[in-house]
Amino acid sequence: MESTARAIVRRLREAGHTACFAGGCVRDRLLGKSPKDYDIATDASPEKVQSLFARTVPVGAKFGVMLVLEGGAEYEVATFRADGVYLDGRRPQGVTFTNAEGDARRRDFTINGLFYDPENEEVLDYVGGRADLEAGILRAIGNASDRFAEDKLRVLRGVRFAASLDFQIEPATWAALCAGASKIHEVSAERVREELVKIFLSPRRTQGFDLLHASGLMQELLPEVAALKGCEQPPEFHPEGDVFVHTRLMLSLLPARVSTPLVFAVLFHDLGKPATQQRDETGRLRFNGHESVSAAMTGTIMRRLRFSNEEIEATVEMVQNHMVFKDVQNMRVARLKRFMARGTFPDELELHRVDCLGSHGMLDNLGFLQTRREEFASEPLIPPPLVTGNDLIALGWKPGPKFKEVLDSVQTRQLENSLLTREDALEWIRNTHL
Repeated sequence: MESTARAIVRRLREAGHTACFAGGCVRDRLLGKSPKDYDIATDASPEKVQSLFARTVPVGAKFGVMLVLEGGAEYEVATFRADGVYLDGRRPQGVTFTNAEGDARRRDFTINGLFYDPENEEVLDYVGGRADLEAGILRAIGNASDRFAEDKLRVLRGVRFAASLDFQIEPATWAALCAGASKIHEVSAERVREELVKIFLSPRRTQGFDLLHASGLMQELLPEVAALKGCEQPPEFHPEGDVFVHTRLMLSLLPARVSTPLVFAVLFHDLGKPATQQRDETGRLRFNGHESVSAAMTGTIMRRLRFSNEEIEATVEMVQNHMVFKDVQNMRVARLKRFMARGTFPDELELHRVDCLGSHGMLDNLGFLQTRREEFASEPLIPPPLVTGNDLIALGWKPGPKFKEVLDSVQTRQLENSLLTREDALEWIRNTHL
């Protein structure tokens, strides 16, 4: 990918233009990381970029942004620009094309305002970004309040960069970020969701959690999570503290790479505890039915943030089922196999692991399930059915509600190895239902 990006820069230069790598790819290269993509900045106009490359897409031509399609990948090629007035908290009303220094000064943070000349192997730094990168500091370019007012999403991006890079936020930038937290509602739910997902998929997700809370962004975006603070739990099962502390601890115990449904199931699994908290006759705290309340709240939040239906369904299912794990050792084999065969089960097993480690520390149910999974590994958890509705019709049955009841009963016996063949199943049906 880098070699193709260098070739794009070279072609622009051969046509008489200035061109260099810009933004995140420069930051990542200086940090010793492999960039996920390469953005290129140039003084060539969008029309000139379009004329120089065979395949382009004008994704933001009026802002000077073109996609160049080369080598099976996309490269954003943007004309150096200075932004006009921001009226919608997202995009400038217009732009004027400028030089590299002018372009750097309109960006968000100094570490994202760097350019790299791949021809001369030289970093171009007009905003002090390299020093901040070496010092581990996140600093807004120019006046922090102005940068955050221009694009309200920048407060959330600031949290993401500080957390994922393990950087300290410079005091004036932090003050402006906190002051701008309440304006985050002016940003579309889709853009907010994208940033939250990046924060919580990062291996440093607990730092993101802490910064969201400290800045006020959690109260603005996820007030249901903020409400977990101070919700007491029985100390014999939760010596770690309240539900907020428990949730944060679980996030810290997750592996570096996790799925989106899993990390949000961890974040949301106990949302229903404040609403269901009560003391029984012995004075012990209980949260009866909190998993159902939590699941409903999870669906509401994720729809609010415009997650996909697939992600919502998976996360809600995981939250709804997280208390079922306490019963697994008492399940009939058929029910256990059905429970383990669900698509969300691998993530649910990880949710259960960190739930236990983040509280009482008892992993007996986890060990039981891991053993059973090994025992069941030689064949499908849910094998092909021994009989179908067509077999029942052949026996003279008319389709109706009874079909499902009988087929489920056959499957249960199949899963428990009491019915092994189609003939066995048909004989059992004849003897018990005809």
